[in-house]
Amino acid sequence: MTRSLLFAAALCLAASGTCAADPARAQAIVTNKCQLCHGMEGESSNAIYPRLAGQNAAYIAKQLADFKSGRRKGTMNEMAADLTEAEMAALGQYFGSKPPQAHRVSDPDLAGVGKYIYHNGNKWSGVADCASCHGPDGAGTDNLPRIAGQHMRYLITQLQDFTSRERTNDNAIMHSIASKLTEMEIEAVARYLSGK
Repeated sequence: MTRSLLFAAALCLAASGTCAADPARAQAIVTNKCQLCHGMEGESSNAIYPRLAGQNAAYIAKQLADFKSGRRKGTMNEMAADLTEAEMAALGQYFGSKPPQAHRVSDPDLAGVGKYIYHNGNKWSGVADCASCHGPDGAGTDNLPRIAGQHMRYLITQLQDFTSRERTNDNAIMHSIASKLTEMEIEAVARYLSGK
């Protein structure tokens, strides 16, 4: 069992004392709901939907809870509306246990600019480095998303949504960073991360 699976299970048990993850229930939900957009293995084929394979289990559960409560807005509000806390934790564990796949980087020169910004930020415009929160490998934490290997288009959209405050949850810190990025920097960072 991976660390993220163990953490999500411990978090779930600590929070309510009752929600043991049910892998069979998670698989049934994925089959009936999630797989249409995210795929059975969390490797969504459409760039507008995030890849969930290898995502931090607790982060998935939190985002589902935010969609359910309306703290985060989007098409997932309806999908999460009837999920229980135990089901959210189980879905986090299900997708978190799937191995993320490597993806080819397009435009390696622009991705190189993204790599620099990711690890060093931009001192001239006040952009903080991404690695200080999301880690040197982009794996994130239990509270912050894994962004390594994410679809470039999805990352660009999220950064733009943080800038415009269309992203309605987790916005305070990300708005202050994303709003300082130029369009080229956003694309460069997204290209770099998509190939990790």
